Amino acid sequence: MPVLRSIPELREPVLVAAFEGWNDAGEAASAAAAHLIEVWDAQQVGELDPEDYYDFQVNRPKITLVDGQRRITWPTTRIFVCQGTTGPHDIVIVEGIEPSIRWRHYADELVEVAQALGVQTVITLGAYLADVPHTRAIPINTSSDDVSVQDRFGAEPSEYQGPTGIVGVLTEAVRAAGIESLSCWAAVPHYAGGPPSPKAALALLGRLEEVLDVSIPARAIADEAKAWERGVDEMAESDEEVADYVQSLEEATDTAELPEASGDAIAREFERYLRGHEDDPS
Repeated sequence: MPVLRSIPELREPVLVAAFEGWNDAGEAASAAAAHLIEVWDAQQVGELDPEDYYDFQVNRPKITLVDGQRRITWPTTRIFVCQGTTGPHDIVIVEGIEPSIRWRHYADELVEVAQALGVQTVITLGAYLADVPHTRAIPINTSSDDVSVQDRFGAEPSEYQGPTGIVGVLTEAVRAAGIESLSCWAAVPHYAGGPPSPKAALALLGRLEEVLDVSIPARAIADEAKAWERGVDEMAESDEEVADYVQSLEEATDTAELPEASGDAIAREFERYLRGHEDDPS
């Protein structure tokens, strides 16, 4: 377990984790975590030893110049703490790169961090490529195997079967340790799945607002999402085949979501919009 710096007692801490790599289409999940670290002025309190988990020929260290001195930055996983957010919880953020080796030990080490900090809930973020249109709201799939978590947050039990990434391994380790967990996954349009994907990152942040009962300043990333959508619009307009495909996705999405266009759903979206623009200096 990493040596954690001295940390004051945390308020009902919730751990949010995101990892670069297989779980991170369009780098949406890692971008959401990076945004939280920035806007909440998160303080780093520890990191895992990269020697234990990474193949440095796959994830190479980087050389930077600091005050004229050459320094090496190693790929790793870092732990941050955000105190004094507007919600009822202090937030622990884990952000890093999916490990190359020793996944079970890696997940167990993060569980030990959660236990040492008194975390009772772990939220993992992910993103995957899907047949969804970029012109509509990015779908967020929220799942949990814990019935009480499903009831509180409107989550569904996961029915996925197949290859998994470190998010799946960590979720299982958290469950085995008796810590409740929730996974939030953004569906990134596959025809525009290259990074960055700020609209998907923004959708993940919106879901976190609901789950954590907190306001997350997001004007800057909202502006990036609008610019991204305009750019994909231009790409689609220049290719008739892509434009037709996008239109077919729009029609399928609108038909599927028609029952959801209730007054309550519209009110929730409007409330989220207001939260994102209220006293937001970013």
